[in-house]
This record gives sequence, structure tokens and C-alpha cells, in this order.
Amino acid sequence: MRPSLTILSYHNVDHTWAFPSGPGRAPAGFRAQLDWLARFTNVVALEPALAALADGRPLPPRALAITFDDGYRDNLEIAAPELRLRAMPATFFLVPGLIDRAVTPWWERLAWGIRAARATAISLDGTDWPLVTAADRASTAREVTRLLKASDRQTREARIDEIVAALDAGHEPDFGALYVDWDGARRLGDMGFELGSHSSWHAILGNETPEAQLADLTSSRQRLEAELDRPIRTLAYPNGTVHDYSAATVTAAIEAGFTHACTTRIGRNTGATPPFELRRFVVVPERGASPLRWSTALGQRAVRVARRRFGRLGPRTRPSGGEST
Repeated sequence: MRPSLTILSYHNVDHTWAFPSGPGRAPAGFRAQLDWLARFTNVVALEPALAALADGRPLPPRALAITFDDGYRDNLEIAAPELRLRAMPATFFLVPGLIDRAVTPWWERLAWGIRAARATAISLDGTDWPLVTAADRASTAREVTRLLKASDRQTREARIDEIVAALDAGHEPDFGALYVDWDGARRLGDMGFELGSHSSWHAILGNETPEAQLADLTSSRQRLEAELDRPIRTLAYPNGTVHDYSAATVTAAIEAGFTHACTTRIGRNTGATPPFELRRFVVVPERGASPLRWSTALGQRAVRVARRRFGRLGPRTRPSGGEST
């Protein structure tokens, strides 16, 4: 059987406006997930595992790599200590623009505005979106976020400004505080974790011109290497679905000097997986260990083995997948 690698994609591991959860629920779920992974998988560092796949060298059975996108501060304050406690490697994909506080995380700003809105509805592209109940606000946040992802960065930022003004949500919080600064990013590297790029500005690259994509990725890699004093070889495409990158994106990533790039397309990776279209499974921490049992083929195999050894582990329901930014 050919070697294979499962890659998990996390974002935040605690409550945010865009990813709400009950008090303490997400960190507790994250710890449960790590304990499950420690029991049923072999967690490996991403870059050496990718090199082994490329060379046809073996990987441990049930090999799995853990990654984080965006550079949320809770990655440093909550995730990193839990990973170190279990001697688990991980890769953190960082956005220089967020670290610099030069760009606002639009998905968090939008989610905050909708949840704090005094308006009872907003209008977008001829559709009125209600904001009366908590369920209305959650559904509107989800659908408007999805629609805005189809825009280029400049257009989306202008529309976000208009939407937030119409929401009448009051004084805006410090969204930059959600993310690590350069000192925090260096601390992640000093703790032994791999660091990679998640673009310069968190633009959804496939919506930008080829020239803008190349400039973005080149700048991101150069800035990260200069600030962190280490080579940056790996990239994660923002959002990362099949609609969010293109052949021009892959070309830009190669020309910018990356060796691999991760998507959020579902699947395991083998030596035959295109190195700039690596598959990942998005994981939501507050759902706990149960989704890991069913969200990946690796998880399903592990559950079958565990049932034979330890009996039934839980319900046979299959939870829905996570979202990505």
C-alpha cells in the first residue's frame, strides 16, 4: 500500500465573532481531538512528511499532519501549549498583513457587525437579509460571507465598509487583537513549530489577477522570511476550495519560491497528489473528537480498529464539515 498523509486544517481554537462557541467549549473540544489523535494516529511534521511522499519513502501508519490558518492569537496561547504537552508537531500558516495590523479580518468584522447590529435587516444584491432573531443573524452572517468571497479584495473591502455602516453596530473593537503579532509568530517558531504563508493580505487568490497573485505571494514569503529568520517553503491558499485558486495561482506559488501549497479540498495525500493542490480536512474544535472519527477515511479506519479493540466508541452519525477562511 502506498504511503499516505492526512492533513487537518484548524483556524481558531477559541470563541471569535466569526466562529462562536460556548464558554470553554472550543478549547475543551480541541484537547479532546488531540487526545484522540494521539491514541489513533501518528502525528508527523508536515514538511518532512511531504518530502517522504515525494521520494516514495515510507511514512508511519495513519500518518497525519496538523495545520493552522490565519495566525489567531489563541493558536499561540492555547493550541501551542497543548501540542507541546503531547509532543505533537504542527504548521502555522501566517498572514503578514494581519500580523502588521495593516489589514482587517473582514470575515470577523462582518460577523461582529451582524451580531451587534441595531438594524433589523440589510440589503445586498437585491436581497433583504433579516436580523431579527439570533438564528436570522447566524444565517445572514453565513450567507453574506459566502457571497462576499466571490469578490476581489478591493471590491470586498469596499462592500464590507458599506455593509458595516448600514448595520449600525456601534464602535468597532480591535480586530487585530485576535491575531499574533511578530513577537508571537517568532515564539511559535522558537517552540519548534513549522511556519508557512497564508498569503500577504488574505485575498482569495483566484479572484485576483495573475500579476497581483504573484506580487502577493512573493511579498508574503519574503516578509515572513525576513521577520522570522527562517525559510518559508509552504503555502495555504486562503479559503482553499477548488473555486479559490486557479492555474495562475499555482504558477504564482511556484514562481514565488514555495515548494508545496495546501487547499481545503477533502482527501488524503499520496506521492501522486499534486504538490500545489494538497488536500486537507477542516476541523472545528468545539465539535470535539467525534468528527475526527467520521470526517476522514483515516478516522473511519481508526474507529473500526478501536471498535474491535475497545467496543463501540460513539454514535454512527456523520457530522457536517467545517468552514474555512
